[in-house]
Amino acid sequence: MSNKIVNCVFLFFCGIFILGCNPPENKSAKPSANQNKIIVDESLQPIFDEELYIFNALYNDSTAKKDVREKFQDDVHPISGVNSTIIYAPENNAVKLFLDDTARVAILSRDLTAQEYLLLKERNSRAEVSRFAIDAIALIVNNNAKDTTITLSQIINILQGKLKINKSIVFDNPNSGLVRYLQQLSGSQDFKQSNIYSLKSNKEVIKYVSAHPDAIGIAGFSWLNDPDKDMIDFVNKVKIVSISDDINKKADHHFYSPSQNTLALKQYPLTRDLFILYKTSKLGLEFASFLRSDRGQRIILKSGLLPDNIPNRRISIQKKINY
Repeated sequence: MSNKIVNCVFLFFCGIFILGCNPPENKSAKPSANQNKIIVDESLQPIFDEELYIFNALYNDSTAKKDVREKFQDDVHPISGVNSTIIYAPENNAVKLFLDDTARVAILSRDLTAQEYLLLKERNSRAEVSRFAIDAIALIVNNNAKDTTITLSQIINILQGKLKINKSIVFDNPNSGLVRYLQQLSGSQDFKQSNIYSLKSNKEVIKYVSAHPDAIGIAGFSWLNDPDKDMIDFVNKVKIVSISDDINKKADHHFYSPSQNTLALKQYPLTRDLFILYKTSKLGLEFASFLRSDRGQRIILKSGLLPDNIPNRRISIQKKINY
């Protein structure tokens, strides 16, 4: 046998030996930590807390049966029921964390923009999106305030600085979804008026208005309709302003407050859609399915917001027979 043939045989068996030494691919490897993180727009915390509490109770028997809000005290909250970390953040920060793949699941009050979807595509990633509810943005005043009605055009003029009022206007923070909504509504990217202030959270807005009769606050409806235990006294000291849509419905001069009826009939003008966005994530798929399920939508209905799919109500009518 020639030396060339011997060398080829030797190299062949060496190759087999080296391949055999490599460990097999671990197909059952645990998913990366970011797959079990949920990023939530902090203005949506009340409704998310309720949904998460029931989701935990259904999918984890060890979940503590206690008020879920007692678990949410810091900025990052580990939730054992879904083996995940919940991160509450202003909308701008939440979107950035989702795009950077820090979290694979996001609860937001908007869909991604075309540019953001393009960014995901460039990163060889994609996101599924599903609307699960319709929320309202509420204007609140102190119980001692006399004016409890306003028109949509007046709101826009105030935000644009064209209408001067002797009241302070407060909202949660500059990076929030509420501010982004107001910017789109008014067409103004900056609110430079001296009477418009940003605080830090919806809770601070409610507390401020409850103590200042000369203030108008802007907050998510769920913070008022289903307040935390520590906020009930403050919520009782404010009232919601009724709004007339004199721009889109010029013939309708009625003033409406946010409610499921006015949201469903599109009578209350300040509304926003709520979405769950998720990438390749078992948790995202399961939680999105739960949010849109009959049980998940009933939680939305009970909270006072408008479900994306209004659950059917079965009414049993029995005929009374007199003997």
